[in-house]
Amino acid sequence: MRRHAPEVAIVATFLIVALAGCKEKTFEEPRPPPVRISVDGSSTVLPITDAIVRRYAEKSPTLVVTNASGTGGGFKKFCIGKAAIVGASRPILSAESKTCEQNGIKYIEMPIAFDGISVVVHPDNTWATSLTVAELKKLWEPAAQGVVVTWADLRPGWPAEKIELYGPGLDSGTFDYFTKAIVGEEKACRGDFHSAEDDDVLVAGVASSKYALGYFGYAYYVKNKDRLKLVAIDDGNPVNGAGAITPSAETIASGAYAPLSRPLFLYVSQIAAGHKQTQNFITYYLDQVSAAAHEVGYVALPPNLLALARRRFQHRQPGTAFDGGGIEVGLNLAELLEAETQAVVARPN
Repeated sequence: MRRHAPEVAIVATFLIVALAGCKEKTFEEPRPPPVRISVDGSSTVLPITDAIVRRYAEKSPTLVVTNASGTGGGFKKFCIGKAAIVGASRPILSAESKTCEQNGIKYIEMPIAFDGISVVVHPDNTWATSLTVAELKKLWEPAAQGVVVTWADLRPGWPAEKIELYGPGLDSGTFDYFTKAIVGEEKACRGDFHSAEDDDVLVAGVASSKYALGYFGYAYYVKNKDRLKLVAIDDGNPVNGAGAITPSAETIASGAYAPLSRPLFLYVSQIAAGHKQTQNFITYYLDQVSAAAHEVGYVALPPNLLALARRRFQHRQPGTAFDGGGIEVGLNLAELLEAETQAVVARPN
């Protein structure tokens, strides 16, 4: 028996190793793919949303994907049920709201921050330190095409060099607001300008030419202030402030930077709001939006106005505070607070 002991030991060792190997090969149940939430719409609102999404990724396995097809482009998808959440740089238009109604889409509107559309030039531009609203209209109205071509055409004494114009695309809420505020009619604009839905493309265009001029949300100026120079705007109304005024946190919040200060919004469909993952994300969004707005260069809403936005979402309150449908130029924080208060009181549930 003793001479067979090594063979027994070898067999026993083999069995132990084999059993250990079996334990190592146990399989886990496959994990389900993460829930996906898509946010589309305004490129102006995008920096806020992206800042919040980065923070949310550290707290939740839910995958939030952002896209910027413009406010109008976002609403086109939203109102036929192909987008659940949309960032908007203007209120929903009456025609868009009607399309939503026709397709059974009820929506919740929430103001989230304030912006000042910024008119910018190249840092080497030493002449265009300010413009009047009348001059901006002269430059951007449809009749300007082929007529106001050089800087000298805009104001005598300025260089006789061609103005290279950069502006948001036709699906942009910034384009809608700017044309309404400056030209007097939404989408009324000359056609010979470089357009893009991506504001970073507009920044690059203005930053590359001494004779360029463009406009976009204030956060894009803040992020690129070493490559751009602000143009002060004079609306001719001393009530808002004397002379030409540049956008800043203070002038945007007070409404002194007129008529290019405006609220920003988030819209969510009621159907999507019924899903737990969307509820969690929107709740987190509203909790973080003030810090995110400040971080990227916008003006945070005062607590009482943000509380109304939270109440709208908590009660799944449908509709818009802008029953006329569309853009209200020159709306300041106090006026937005009044409009939202009236809307919440009128439709508390």
